[in-house]
Amino acid sequence: MKEPGATEAAAREVLLAVENVSLSFGGVKALTGVSFDIRKGEIRAIIGPNGAGKTSMLNVINGFYHPQQGRISFKGVTRNRMRPFEAAQGGIARTFQNVALFRGMSALDNIMAGRTLKMNRNFFWQLIRFGPAAAEEVAHRRRVEEIIDFLQIAHIRKVQVGRLPYGLQKRVELGRALAMDPDLLLLDEPMAGMNLEEKEDMSRYILDVNEHFGTTIALIEHDMGVVMDLSDRVVVLDHGTKIADGVPDAVKSDQAVISAYLGVAH
Repeated sequence: MKEPGATEAAAREVLLAVENVSLSFGGVKALTGVSFDIRKGEIRAIIGPNGAGKTSMLNVINGFYHPQQGRISFKGVTRNRMRPFEAAQGGIARTFQNVALFRGMSALDNIMAGRTLKMNRNFFWQLIRFGPAAAEEVAHRRRVEEIIDFLQIAHIRKVQVGRLPYGLQKRVELGRALAMDPDLLLLDEPMAGMNLEEKEDMSRYILDVNEHFGTTIALIEHDMGVVMDLSDRVVVLDHGTKIADGVPDAVKSDQAVISAYLGVAH
């Protein structure tokens, strides 16, 4: 269980700042004037009822959506527009609510795909896999094997991911994101569809990624037990607006949060 305390979390350097972000699709407002920050080294939860704008917020952060108003600052650089591959190059990795893997490829090859942006040799050298390109691939494969050992999935490393149970597919997707060596890891409902044992395993890996690699994590999650156990701070959205922001205990007892989210079945 995370127990950093509010003072420690507040003292950390701001890695990403969301400032007055608004996003609309036609006449539908997905986000309205949302502001919060993510501090280096923390686990930051984004919660709220269905349709609150949580996934839209992650899509803004990693450049998939471009807000009509507001701005994002990442590692001290302010941007108004950024494409997903630029976000990935800058150090933002992402997993998805619905598993997004290459189902016909092995777990090893899927995770290796996460190293693509780290490869410096041009396409010709990578094609012939000789000389400098071969040495580079060996180094990247070594890093991938470290991640496989870390996630305890060596036994399925050569298995096609389409044949794996859901919980292991989620772990492979996490491994692919970690292969990018991200500064900020975005997790969109990492526990969705999991049984209790799988949730406990994934929770442990998320904590280990944060503590062992020092990776800053922002996650969307509906399981409030998981949110309260893992998070340093929680921001709550409802109908595209921010209604609370703070440490888990304070957010849990906030009347606006209880009325909008915790007081209803979800």
